[in-house]
Amino acid sequence: MSEQANQLDFVWEGVDKNRKKVGGEISAKSEVIAKTELRRQGYRVTKFKKKSTPLFKPRVQSITPGDIAIFSRQLATMLSAGVPLVQSFDIVGKGHENPSMRDLLLSIKADIEGGDTLAEALGKRPLYFDELFCNLVEAGEHAGVLETLLDKIATYKEKTESMKKKIKKALTYPIAVVVVAFVVTTILLIFVVPVFEDLFKSFGADLPAFTRMVINMSAWMQEWWWIVIGIVVGIVYTFGYFKKRSRPFNHFLDKALLKLPVVGLILTKSAIARFARTLSTMSAAGVPLVDALESVAGACGNIIFAEAVLRMRDDVATGQRLQFAMSQGKLFPHMVQQMVAIGEESGSMDAMLAKVADFYEEEVDNLVDNLSSLMEPIIMVILGILVGGLIVAMYLPIFKMGAAVG
Repeated sequence: MSEQANQLDFVWEGVDKNRKKVGGEISAKSEVIAKTELRRQGYRVTKFKKKSTPLFKPRVQSITPGDIAIFSRQLATMLSAGVPLVQSFDIVGKGHENPSMRDLLLSIKADIEGGDTLAEALGKRPLYFDELFCNLVEAGEHAGVLETLLDKIATYKEKTESMKKKIKKALTYPIAVVVVAFVVTTILLIFVVPVFEDLFKSFGADLPAFTRMVINMSAWMQEWWWIVIGIVVGIVYTFGYFKKRSRPFNHFLDKALLKLPVVGLILTKSAIARFARTLSTMSAAGVPLVDALESVAGACGNIIFAEAVLRMRDDVATGQRLQFAMSQGKLFPHMVQQMVAIGEESGSMDAMLAKVADFYEEEVDNLVDNLSSLMEPIIMVILGILVGGLIVAMYLPIFKMGAAVG
């Protein structure tokens, strides 16, 4: 992909061996290389120029986890049907609607044709294929069940992405409404309240305390609005900066989020579901438990759970049973520990963990629905207090005058 990025595009016209006019586009690292290639193909070039770059470049479509999940499912289907690996990549890649995904798949195909295994080719692209994905593919290649493992990966990706979307939706909705309420309140204070203030000055009467407070807030906002914007932008930037770069900040944030009412419960059950789903998938692939826990830690989506899983890995590496290692912490409920114990005793760890994952994913679904139902009346009350309070403050003097005249 990097080689493609360094190439230049040229437009040319010429004649072929039969003196028929032809033309088209060609990509090469330089003009000399492009002309040499055209001569090699038997064309005599009459016009040649660098392709003009459009003023506004089309937006590059990004590759989403959903694209990776669909690719996994498609590749598993192709391999199950007996289509060779290289040909499967060619079919899936050329048929993809996302140009970025198409380039990615065709570049992986080129690496495989060059002698790389699928796991090695995917490992060169950690931005799209994490360690868990590569480990499962490698296990599938070694065991000769690549299509089965790819199908499990697709199921795993689909379920985890579905859960992520539901959690994001549950958390985004109230934040979006609060932002809208803040913007509406700011507009009322800066543009609407001053109109009423000019009207009240003509009354020549004392204003109610609540109305004076709102007018003072409006005056402050008109003069210092840029400070408010600066503070908001500063908070958002600082949060984003430390979220990306500071592990202690992320540790504090994840720990604080787990303690929040309702939201904390959703995040806890979500982390347990991811832990169970990931470990179930890796266990079914035959990945050793210690190696599997290394990948599972990164898939939990929460630093507190990730650290707990890494401690469990260390305990298991010394010979302890997984169920006993889980009981050392307080993050995993007794039910999960018992299911793991049954799995260890019966040799059906993947099946037991899959049941745990199904149970907690359903729990997360119910909690998200309950949170949405709970937030709607609370948000309406907040909006009513903010907007309704401002309206009442502006009409109080008018009601007061009406009462005095009456």
